[in-house]
Amino acid sequence: MRIDIITLFPEMIEAIMSESIIGRARKSGAITVNCHQLRDFAFDKHRRVDDAPYGGGMGMLMMAEPIALCFEDICRQTGSRPHFIYMSPQGSVLNQEKIKELAGYENVCLLCGHYEGVDERLIEEYIDEEISIGDYVLTGGELPAAVLTDALARMAPGVLSSDECFELESHYNGLLEYPQYTRPQSWHGRKVPEVLTSGHHKNIEDFRRREAIARTAKKRPDMLEKAELSEKERLFAENILCQKDENE
Repeated sequence: MRIDIITLFPEMIEAIMSESIIGRARKSGAITVNCHQLRDFAFDKHRRVDDAPYGGGMGMLMMAEPIALCFEDICRQTGSRPHFIYMSPQGSVLNQEKIKELAGYENVCLLCGHYEGVDERLIEEYIDEEISIGDYVLTGGELPAAVLTDALARMAPGVLSSDECFELESHYNGLLEYPQYTRPQSWHGRKVPEVLTSGHHKNIEDFRRREAIARTAKKRPDMLEKAELSEKERLFAENILCQKDENE
């Protein structure tokens, strides 16, 4: 997978994307992440990429042409048209289903907004979709772009040791992840559940499934509507919800 990021602050994203698992994946060639300085496509000696909005108002607006030139340059580099995403508080809120969908693209390009946003004509002509990481506003799109890049990159082949590393995690299968434990077996009087030390793989698998359903019912009951549960599992979840209501 190749991810191109159009930004005014490439160093900000590089600082995050050069560390840990993603940094190692970039070095190994499992993924490619390229940051493009938008000011390189400005027209004047001051490298300005913003201007005052028509009609007045506070702040400045990112101009369409520098972004268009940058994206077209990326298209020439890749030999194709990447799926173009604008990181915007007006976009659909990012979730794991969207991550799985986007992971199917060979090349994704992310636009980091700044100031008061982007000329609407650029959005209409070039942008395929707008994505937000939550219902709040940040000073720029760099952090959201880094979040999306991290979530996408870890699903690319060769980034994690196996698919199980993300398939059993929270949200991937519609449930929160089951609780996990490590040494020592007893800590502050709290012991690791015996089933996890039994070596009985089927019992461990059943235990983790039940705990994932129970945790989701307690912490994120809204997720249960879309979760794939058997009739027995759904009754179990409903019982947890009833107990939760009684305790509140």
